[in-house]
Amino acid sequence: MNAVMLALALPLLGALLALAGRERVTPVLLAVTGAGASLAVLLAGLLGFASSTPILYAFGRLPELGLLDVGLDPMSSLFLAVTGSVFFAVSLASPGYLPRYLGRYSLRGFSLGFHLLLASIVLVLLARDLVTFFIAWEIMSVLSYLLVAFEHRQAGTQDAALSMLAAGEIGTMAALVGLLLLSVYAGGTSFAALAHTARAIPAAVRWAAFLLTFFGFGIKAGLLPGMGWLPRAHPAAPATASALLSGVILNLGIYGILRTVSSFLGPLPVAATLTVLLVGAVTALLGILYANTESDLKRMLAHSSIENMGLVTVGLGAAFTFLAMHAPVLAAMAFVAALFHLVNHSLYKSLLFLGAGAVDQQAGSRHMDRLGGLVRRMPWTSGFFLAGVLSIAAFPPFNGFASEWLLIQTLLRSVELGPVAVKTTFAFAGVLVALTAGLAATAFVRAYAMSFLGLGRSPQAEEAREAPVALRWGMGILAGLCLLLGVTPTYIVTGLGRIVASFGPAGAQRALAPSFFGTGLPPAFLGTFSSIGAEVGKGVLPGPGLVLMHRIGPGGTGVAFAASPSYLLLILLVLLAATYGLRLALGTRGPAVLSRPWDGGRYRLWPEATYTATGFAAPVRVLFGSIFRRTVEHAEVRENAFRVRIERQSQETYVIDRLVSGPLWQATRWIASGLARLHHGRLNLYITYAFVVLLAALLLAHAW
Repeated sequence: MNAVMLALALPLLGALLALAGRERVTPVLLAVTGAGASLAVLLAGLLGFASSTPILYAFGRLPELGLLDVGLDPMSSLFLAVTGSVFFAVSLASPGYLPRYLGRYSLRGFSLGFHLLLASIVLVLLARDLVTFFIAWEIMSVLSYLLVAFEHRQAGTQDAALSMLAAGEIGTMAALVGLLLLSVYAGGTSFAALAHTARAIPAAVRWAAFLLTFFGFGIKAGLLPGMGWLPRAHPAAPATASALLSGVILNLGIYGILRTVSSFLGPLPVAATLTVLLVGAVTALLGILYANTESDLKRMLAHSSIENMGLVTVGLGAAFTFLAMHAPVLAAMAFVAALFHLVNHSLYKSLLFLGAGAVDQQAGSRHMDRLGGLVRRMPWTSGFFLAGVLSIAAFPPFNGFASEWLLIQTLLRSVELGPVAVKTTFAFAGVLVALTAGLAATAFVRAYAMSFLGLGRSPQAEEAREAPVALRWGMGILAGLCLLLGVTPTYIVTGLGRIVASFGPAGAQRALAPSFFGTGLPPAFLGTFSSIGAEVGKGVLPGPGLVLMHRIGPGGTGVAFAASPSYLLLILLVLLAATYGLRLALGTRGPAVLSRPWDGGRYRLWPEATYTATGFAAPVRVLFGSIFRRTVEHAEVRENAFRVRIERQSQETYVIDRLVSGPLWQATRWIASGLARLHHGRLNLYITYAFVVLLAALLLAHAW
């Protein structure tokens, strides 16, 4: 419990010190206090995971509402550990990024909001009753708004922050109504009471609560149809706030969905679970399609966050469906894949946003068409950004590969289910996920190549310098974690399997990370895989081994899928060493000779002649033009009755604005206009209105 109280107290202490410190030393002070508070949160998460029983603590009691409880269980411990890790890296990076705002905006205000945001997130994850949860949730939402609106004098910043706050409040109200429906049957607002009555809730109420909470928390996670605020908020926020927004805040939406379904609703109907699956798959595809066409680095990363939250939701939908179809082991595997991808996304997306902030700060632009050539001027930033790109594009041996591969392989296990409709839905979702994975690789190859390779396409890019040391430290820690989690997936899967077993089905560890270093595998099976290196490291490494594998068939002698990113890293290192040795053996021993690039006989290759990010995205725009729905306007320019040129202006309508926000806005205006017509000043008609309403009320009361 001391660790839990420390995780709450240190962020509050950091907030007080932020007010007392001088403006010029605030970035360094934030690094010290923020890192200390983040480590306390990380420690609380690790201790909560290690504890065999949940930790509970009562804050106080409110009349008619009962106890205000906080506590720690394995589910909240995981989210706390992720939160602490991201806040720690962002804290260390702050002295390299925040000084750009000196004299223009209040750094003490930013530091205050930073620490209070951490405290509110910790309280959200520790809350064990609805009152504490939603109070902390509202504080977190307001503080997120303030950090996004930090550059409030910039055009469009306040509108972007308000759109995020408004969308979040709509989602909060929906989730609150859904959970209050459950509390009516529970007779209280504590999580324990809600969990105790989960199976006694009528089917209609369960459906209503599911839809309200899934929609409400889904807005915070950036899921369809409430994802429109994300690409607006990220470009407006400072890079450090963007890292927290994607790396931590979005996770809270997933936490709300997972907590509600696993603890309060119990097993869902198959129709509800397939809804989660399809919403996640469509969200992921839409997010990555827009990421492929964006040229602003932060907007592109924002759309990618939508994609990754969609993939996490696909994993949750698959897990809920497997549970509903009485396949607990497959459900445990899907939960592990979803949580593994959530952890990975927090790390590499925070890294990429810090990298985008470094590029913006040093090169003066986030627009990929105005960048290029930064690999020579910002080599450390380029290397760390490349690590994030390889991670998010699911290239081994980085962490994105392990979780995305595991997610796809788990989806394929739907062949073990019976109903054809369920298999068909899984197949459709799997196709969307596979397409999403391919487009993600395209999007991030484009982002890295257009930003860091080739020639600089602006004077600022040509004169860019390396990012400050503190910012590089923050990126370096996250890049190292991306590699570490990528080459040790068996250990991550084992830990996540224990967490899943605390709120859902058990067996993920045995199903995915068989004990090659111990006992339990059939001798013939073990001998077959030992001969190809499955027991490399035995006697030296702890744990089950370095092979991810799912066994099927009689006696578990068949293999559905298997991979080892750990061995893959060793093979890659051997191949790189062999290639370098071959180059030394066959290459010239003299110095390398640099020659001018050839450009049609000219002596200089102009940046204007190179491929741009906009040109790179053209095939995706053409193939998926019906989604983007571009409108093109033509204008003729004439001089002395002669047409000199034709100008074309194109405008894209965001798919959510076109299909969701736009129709809702039009309906609202139509209703408002109708109500406005009722206010005409005629007393006789007002009396008629009152008489009609009274008559309708009496008839309804009589019918009831």
